[in-house]
Amino acid sequence: MSDSKDVKGKGPSSNEPAQTNETPTDETPAAAEPSSKKHKLFGSKKEQDGADEGASGTKNKMSEKAAEMLLEKNPALKNEMAGLDREQAAAALRKMGLEELLTGLSLKGKNQKDMASYKFWQTQPVPHFNEKGKGEVADGPIKIIDPERVSREPDALIEGFEWATLDLSDEKELSELWDLLTNHYVEDDNAMFRLRYSQEFLHWALMSPGWKKEWHVGVRATKSRKLVASICGVPTEIRVRDQKLKVIEINFLCVHKKLRSKRLAPVLIKEVTRRCYLNGIYQAVYTAGVILPTPVSSCRYYHRALDWLKLYEVGFSPMPTGSTKARQIARNQLPSATSTPGLRPMEAKDIDAVRDLLDRYLQRFQLNQAFSREEIQHWLVNQVPTEAEQVVFSYVAEDSETHKITDFVSFYSLESTVIQNAKHKGVRTAYMYYYATETAFNADEKAYKERLLMLINDALILAKKARFDVFNALTIHDNPLFLEQLKFGAGDGQLHYYLYNYRASPVPGGVNERNLPDESKTGGVGIVML
Repeated sequence: MSDSKDVKGKGPSSNEPAQTNETPTDETPAAAEPSSKKHKLFGSKKEQDGADEGASGTKNKMSEKAAEMLLEKNPALKNEMAGLDREQAAAALRKMGLEELLTGLSLKGKNQKDMASYKFWQTQPVPHFNEKGKGEVADGPIKIIDPERVSREPDALIEGFEWATLDLSDEKELSELWDLLTNHYVEDDNAMFRLRYSQEFLHWALMSPGWKKEWHVGVRATKSRKLVASICGVPTEIRVRDQKLKVIEINFLCVHKKLRSKRLAPVLIKEVTRRCYLNGIYQAVYTAGVILPTPVSSCRYYHRALDWLKLYEVGFSPMPTGSTKARQIARNQLPSATSTPGLRPMEAKDIDAVRDLLDRYLQRFQLNQAFSREEIQHWLVNQVPTEAEQVVFSYVAEDSETHKITDFVSFYSLESTVIQNAKHKGVRTAYMYYYATETAFNADEKAYKERLLMLINDALILAKKARFDVFNALTIHDNPLFLEQLKFGAGDGQLHYYLYNYRASPVPGGVNERNLPDESKTGGVGIVML
């Protein structure tokens, strides 16, 4: 599902190198929980040109100071260099390509929560950086899994810890996961904000159709029984161009702050992989705000202020040079009423019509989700009686004469706690979810863009009425058609999409070489991950 999580999730992974069997043989590298969602929620509005993550490997000599800085910012890489003298370490660094050196680093260079090291990802069935430039490779699985060779037992954990399977239908265990994520999942780099997942959100995110408690993996302290780590997955189907795949969406990889030196992240990835293999699912999709081998697509976060003054007071939105509070409030003002004819909240009776419209719409993208009817009901129809606890907000436009559903738009809610602010305790964030419109299938591109601008502007109005403070969107889907026109500001967070045990040629992420929205770069990513 979808961060700048920054790892929103990690794909199930096995222990062994891609060309060998399913029995783990490699030494687990040092790693810690990823820090990806922080940019998704807390990315600043500072404009920046994106780094070229597809740069080819470099053989330029690296200064001692540069090497030390790189190692300091990548603890896992530093761990791999342990035991080498200075000359040996420098030689090893020079032999690594740029992407290899950046593995596990966020674009901002802050990565105190490594998402496993380059050494670890070398052992996994994922495309490697050095495959670039070797010619076109057909899309398809990297490794064929023989279920009979998959271990029936998990790897042993370090002394004092044991595996747990989380039963999220048990309110006590759901509360334990909530507590772990609330206190140890993601903070922004300046420790000003912390994601606050409600129990309703976790129910929604982790108990979708086909869920199994075996895919909700935990680690407990043996003596205290305290939950100290987690990784979770839910099943779905996606399309990679013309191929439909059963996959697991991986999310909520979290390690207690005091245990980040215990090398639990790779072990968690391997364990959820093993459990997926045993259930006949051999591919996964996950996202990260850090660079790992190897993204199938890279997108950028954008933020639209709904309550600019509050965002300014909590430190989320800066004051532009030469502007004033009054000017910024006026600039971000929205109309009081929506404009799309027949727009109303989605109801259960709309499920089939929305599924038909959304399925046709999503097939316009190279990487997209293939929703079942049950998934449409779960993901898009509000099941919560009060707005205060509501997670997903979905709306349809119904033609007054034919009663046909012509448009659909949705967003979901994820709040964050404001740390040490006397006036405000939290920020309510709406995230662009799925949308579709019949005008997308017409030849008139101008009419489609105008309809999309109206539909998404109405989503902003509805989010404002629901007392959201900011509206976030990625450069996926056809979002580049409206981001700048509707006054979304560029964030400093990237979100990279990854496929596990599946090789696919790159998919456009909606941005150009300057990391700015580009209408010519649409048609790539059609999956939203929480």
